[in-house]
Amino acid sequence: MSHEPVMKPIDQALPPHTRVDRYRIESTLGGGGFGIVYLARDRANGTRVIIKEYMPGKLAHREANHQVRPSGEAEARRFNHGRTLFLQEASALAKLKHPNIVHVVNFFRANGTVYMAMEFQAGSNLQLYIRRRGGFLSARFLQTVFPPLLDGLRIIHGSDLLHLDIKPSNVHIRPGGQPLLLDFGAVHGFPKSRQDQLGQVISPGFSPIEQYEPNGYVGPWSDIYAIGATMRACIEGHPPPSARERHERDTMRSAMVAFRKLYPESLLRAIDWAMEVDPTLRPQRVDELLAALTKPSADEQSESSSPLERLVGSLPWGKG
Repeated sequence: MSHEPVMKPIDQALPPHTRVDRYRIESTLGGGGFGIVYLARDRANGTRVIIKEYMPGKLAHREANHQVRPSGEAEARRFNHGRTLFLQEASALAKLKHPNIVHVVNFFRANGTVYMAMEFQAGSNLQLYIRRRGGFLSARFLQTVFPPLLDGLRIIHGSDLLHLDIKPSNVHIRPGGQPLLLDFGAVHGFPKSRQDQLGQVISPGFSPIEQYEPNGYVGPWSDIYAIGATMRACIEGHPPPSARERHERDTMRSAMVAFRKLYPESLLRAIDWAMEVDPTLRPQRVDELLAALTKPSADEQSESSSPLERLVGSLPWGKG
């Protein structure tokens, strides 16, 4: 299978006012190689929801009656396998309860495919924040957003699931700066070889090298790379170079060099560690990155203390 980004199947999206199960589609929000995302409303109580439809553009097409059909016999096996996985993953995600993970409220079959309904919450997309400000989001913003996001990711990994498509457009920022991790259409169990997966839409700049490789071994370290790349994009204002480019010839300056004195050293070190091209050199668990992100370096501790505290701390009995 090609690992290049596929065309978004927006032209095959359900039109506004279409009824799907107990919901009415209001608008199309976006889409990727394996699904389309809608804003919809529950017809029973008027509640707004986000609906993700399993719609792999390379494997299926939509007929006039809204039914989704595999494009041929060769595609049918992979389409059916993906549909089964989508339902299994929706079921697993519906059991996850965390304030920084979007809540799956329902999942169901319709139109020959499957759907996941998620809670709608007010706020703005992180990608829009980055675009409006041209990057250089504050250290305070990063330290407000990413520790809770990592805490939610820890719950996902603790359930033997991987997100595999973390990027700014999949992070929702609610009022007060509280983040919400979105779009679980790429979620997979772990650990496993990429050969065992249905396929993966690569997000250049955010996907690690192992997601490009047919025999790449994905795990928590894969999501950790994407988190590091997302943090760097918040500072730099655009996606980092792709992992494939970096694997062939890495010309990207480390965050410690590129943004020295502009951001806390601990934050920059954490970004560089998370973005190691070699998966074995990255943090292997979320807890490791979280500790690195939240623990100030010796220099930062020194700078944050008063002159008197620094003097006392330098004396032998001042550290007891």
